[in-house]
Parts: sequence; C-alpha cells; structure tokens
Amino acid sequence: MARRIDYYDDLNAPKPNSVVPAAVALVAREDGAVLLIRRTDNGNWALPGGAIEMNESVADAAVRETFEETGIQVEVTGLLGIYSDPGHVIHFTSNDEVRREFSVVLTARPVGGKPTLSTESSEVRWVAPADLTAYTMGTAMRRRVDDYLRGTGTPVIA
Repeated sequence: MARRIDYYDDLNAPKPNSVVPAAVALVAREDGAVLLIRRTDNGNWALPGGAIEMNESVADAAVRETFEETGIQVEVTGLLGIYSDPGHVIHFTSNDEVRREFSVVLTARPVGGKPTLSTESSEVRWVAPADLTAYTMGTAMRRRVDDYLRGTGTPVIA
C-alpha cells in the first residue's frame, strides 16, 4: 500500500525532489464543528486538500479536493495562511516523490453534500473545536488547526 511519510526538521529525511502547491480547506459549520478526514495513506486525521491542478485556482482546488475527499460542497470564505516550511518534507512511497511543503490553507463553509468516504479518506467527521486536540494529526496539520483555533484574524505566513 502506498504511504505518506512526513518528516519535520529531520536530518535523516530524504532530500526533496519537488515542490507541489497544495490547497487545503478548513471547513467550519455554523456551530463551529470542523470537517476532518482520516487519511488512508498514513491513518492521521487531517483537513481535506491536495495538489492544485494546472487549470484551477487555489480556491477551485480547495473546493474540488474537499468534495472529492469528503462529499461536502463548500464555499471559500477566507485565508487561514500559507505554509511553506522547508523543514517539512513529505515522502510519497507510491512514486518515491519527496515534496517540500507548500500549502495554502483557506477557510470555508459547507453549502451542501453529505459526508462520504473516498480512496483518500477512511473516515469523514465533523469535530467540535473542543475535541480537536484528541485527534492524531501530523505536526504540520496540527499547527494549521491550532492557528485556526487561536483566531487572530490575520493570515499566517510560515
């Protein structure tokens, strides 16, 4: 099975061989619950998102990826931040690609659909903000969720 392995400031991490811009959506309902998926490639909980295709904007990619991974249709509402930490390296074992992190995280609200599993998500769940810390996430994903919960109103540039 293809896996995703995340490295953080690890001297033994493989050297990156690509940078692929990704769009991620932090989708929150009116009651504050946040949409999470359990990734099939590493078992961690995460916000939906993925690579931006050549023919789409960042917002279009976030909307598409969210629907593909969760079955939830969303409308983008803002920018949480841009995350480009060169110390975060992601190894995809299926093709031996080693990416350097570059993600634009947008905020969004649900406008339709129902939670639906995909090949990339083994679970799709709405999680109350107070419960988010109980979910196992990679370091980079945890930072994004924590930045949202801090709610400074200023986009993060990291």
